[in-house]
Amino acid sequence: MNKLINKTTTIDGMMAVSENDLGLKYVQFLPDNPCVGLMEAFHGFGYFQMLSNGSCDFIQKKRHRNKPEFKGYYASLSFCADGYDRVTFVVPSDMRAELPKILRKGIFQIIAHLIKKGLAR
Repeated sequence: MNKLINKTTTIDGMMAVSENDLGLKYVQFLPDNPCVGLMEAFHGFGYFQMLSNGSCDFIQKKRHRNKPEFKGYYASLSFCADGYDRVTFVVPSDMRAELPKILRKGIFQIIAHLIKKGLAR
C-alpha cells in the first residue's frame, strides 16, 4: 500500500499581482522573512487558481514525456505513459506550401513503421 505524504510549509508574506497591456497576469509572492532552504525550489506546469478574496493555490502537474518510437524528417510517433499515442509534425513555415506532400509522406512512414513492428494490419 502506498502512503501519500503531505508536507506543508506556511510562509507569511505579501502577494503582488500585476497585469500587462494584453491582460496577462503576473503573480509574485514575497515572504516577510526570506530564508534560504525554507522550501525546496521547483518550477513546472500546473494549475493556479486565485479567488476574488485573494486566496490562491497552485497544483503542479507532472509532464509525461516519452522518447519517440519513430522519428522521420518532419514526423514522429510516441507511445506515451498517459495512455495516448501521439503523431507530431514539425515543419518550417517557409515549407508551408509543401505541407500536404509532407503530411502524406510522414503518415505513410509511420504506417510502415507500425506494420513493421506488428502493431497494425
